[in-house]
Amino acid sequence: MLQTEVVIIGAGAAGLMCAFTAAARGRRVLLLDHANKAGKKILMSGGGRCNFTNLYTEPANFLSGNPHFCKSALARYTQWDFIDLVSRHGIPYHEKKLGQLFCDNKASDILGMLIDECQQAGVDLRLDTAVQCIDKTEIGFCLQSDAGELHCQSLVIATGGLSIPTLGASGFGYQVARQFGHTVLPTRAGLVPFTVTDPSLKAMCEALSGTSVEDCQVTCNGQSFRENILFTHRGLSGPAILQISSYWQPGDVVEIDLLPHLDLPTWLDEQRHERPNTELKTLLGELFTRKMATLLAEHWFESRPLKQYGKAELEAIAERLARWQLVPAGTEGYRTAEVTLGGVDTREVSSKTMESQKVAGLYFVGEVLDVTGHLGGFNFQWAWASGYAAAQHV
Repeated sequence: MLQTEVVIIGAGAAGLMCAFTAAARGRRVLLLDHANKAGKKILMSGGGRCNFTNLYTEPANFLSGNPHFCKSALARYTQWDFIDLVSRHGIPYHEKKLGQLFCDNKASDILGMLIDECQQAGVDLRLDTAVQCIDKTEIGFCLQSDAGELHCQSLVIATGGLSIPTLGASGFGYQVARQFGHTVLPTRAGLVPFTVTDPSLKAMCEALSGTSVEDCQVTCNGQSFRENILFTHRGLSGPAILQISSYWQPGDVVEIDLLPHLDLPTWLDEQRHERPNTELKTLLGELFTRKMATLLAEHWFESRPLKQYGKAELEAIAERLARWQLVPAGTEGYRTAEVTLGGVDTREVSSKTMESQKVAGLYFVGEVLDVTGHLGGFNFQWAWASGYAAAQHV
């Protein structure tokens, strides 16, 4: 039997942050993970360079059934605090775009920093260690695990969501929450590519697989994101699509403005007067790849010299390009989703301490909670902030 003060289940971003911060306060911390390596999701994030925070982090960048919940933790451990930690470790980084901060080298720099902090603070990290059951005791919790029977005063659930099961994601945290009387809001894949089944749309996506359109505005349910989109064999991806997927529900229409930077009706009319003999597909080839221009011209518009189009026809072409509407068949699901929407209902958790309002000494941090950030480093910032908040009180 092993007795300690704090047990944290899950050695991902939130769990590691919570562990070394609590240990630095003098708490005896045991950090467990069923995987053979800590921080697997950190290592694969940002294309292997880890988009570890965002300069413009604010509560508006997060989705939750309880939208005010994230404010307290984000205010007490900000992006600037994490940037300071990264700088102290001498890790070189850069802003890619839109406030997104990435490592210059590789994601293992961030994971190495977190593990170094844990070692310096005296955290007992045990990998390949699954927890079979948890019971409440008079003074805390009793856990049956691969490391034997464990007793602790404070228990932190940092097990993440269901995204990318190949990295070890599971619903364990939700099971623990339900066991102790917590509401778990419905979960679904977020920041995830769309799939399509409509035959003509599917054929178009397959033909354009790998083609990117650099500046698009994608809208659904009153939310809009302006970024690039990417055609895939299965449907649509790219940052703008991933962002809007968190707001999409099955059956919803997604509207895409392929050229939001252009006043299309005016531009097309000008081109007709200046270059009347230019074919439509040639003109579109100046805006898109030649392959995409040809497909659009042939399947959407019937390509002719510009002088053969009337003003109303050009306006209809502009409307189609600016308001392309489609209904995705679904998403690629948890297999490729970057995050899990939904989770432990935050109305039953303290926004200041991350402690359960139902069971004293039980804490939830990170993605297991019903707090989901936009694409661009926001979910990592929530992991750092929520982990830090709990660490002050465990």
